[in-house]
Amino acid sequence: MASNIKPYNTHLPINHQKVNISYLSPEQLDRLTDCFLNYYEEIERYRKARGRLWVVYLFLRYTGARLNEVLHINDTTDIDFRNSEIRVITLKQKKKSLRIVPIHTKAISELMIYLSQYPDMKGKIFALTGRAFQLAFKTVCQRAKIPQQLSHPHILRHTRAIELLRSGVPVTIVQDLLGHSSLNTTAIYLRWL
Repeated sequence: MASNIKPYNTHLPINHQKVNISYLSPEQLDRLTDCFLNYYEEIERYRKARGRLWVVYLFLRYTGARLNEVLHINDTTDIDFRNSEIRVITLKQKKKSLRIVPIHTKAISELMIYLSQYPDMKGKIFALTGRAFQLAFKTVCQRAKIPQQLSHPHILRHTRAIELLRSGVPVTIVQDLLGHSSLNTTAIYLRWL
C-alpha cells in the first residue's frame, strides 16, 4: 500500500540542505556564561559598565532575541518583572511588531540586582551600541575558548532555538518567540535535533 505521507523536510525551503546553522553545545554555553559572569565581577571599577553587558548577555541567552532587539528594550516599560516576560520589538520584519517573550528568572534577578546597586542606570541599561557588546562578547568568547567562528552574539539566538526545540517546545511556539515571519525559517533548526 502506497503512503501519501511526505517526509517532514519537504516543507522546508528548497535550499535548506545548504543552510549551515552554528550553535553552542551545552558545555560551551555553560563555560561562556561562567566567563561572562567572571568578566563582570573581576574588576570593581568596571562593574557598572560590565554589569550592563552581563544583563544584555543574559537577555540574549534566555530569549533568543536579536542583539538589536535586546538593545531596544526599555527596562522601565518593556519588562514585566512579576511574570518574567519582556516585550520585544521584532525589527527584522517589514512591519515592526511586538512579541511577548518569557525570560528566565535568573536574567530578571540579575537585572534587579544590578538596578539595586546602580539605581541611576534605570532606563539606560540596554542603551548600548551593538559594537560595544560585540567587542565584549568576542573577548569573553576567547576566555571561554569558544572557536572564533562561533564568537558572535547571533550564536546565542541559534543556540536558544535548538535548546527550545530539544526541550519539546513546538516549532510554532519557537517561531513566535524568535519573531520569525515564516515557519520555514524556524523549521530549518529541526535538522539539528
